[in-house]
Amino acid sequence: MKIEEMKELIQAVSEANVDEFEFENDDYSIRIAKNEAKVVTAEAIPAATAPVMPAAPETQTDDQEEKIQGNEVKAPLVGTFYAAPSEGAEPFVSVGDTVKKGQVIGIVEAMKLMNEVESEFDGTVEAVLVENGEMVEYGQPLVVIR
Repeated sequence: MKIEEMKELIQAVSEANVDEFEFENDDYSIRIAKNEAKVVTAEAIPAATAPVMPAAPETQTDDQEEKIQGNEVKAPLVGTFYAAPSEGAEPFVSVGDTVKKGQVIGIVEAMKLMNEVESEFDGTVEAVLVENGEMVEYGQPLVVIR
């Protein structure tokens, strides 16, 4: 199965009203499960008796996200992101590196298959938004290129 076909299948399952999808043939098997957020209800507290909570301070990451501008290279599918070709190797890209369209910026492992993630843009790496070995979602920004 090609990456484009996998993307379409993941998108279709995401949009469908199903929690789990499974397909198997002689060549491969696919299982996609989505975890829906659980809705929790709470009893309303009258405003006069509600405790006043202090405002949460803004974090530095919020400021950093606002400052980072550029084109996002997004995860083509759900899986585990690897920033380097092997353990102990140099990462494919680092902040400040110049990249060309089509250059490999990472790998996403899904269903024991290693899928290279290529840059869709020419430019300079502004930020690497995920850690090596981190689980990523379909469409999640991985790298910002300016």
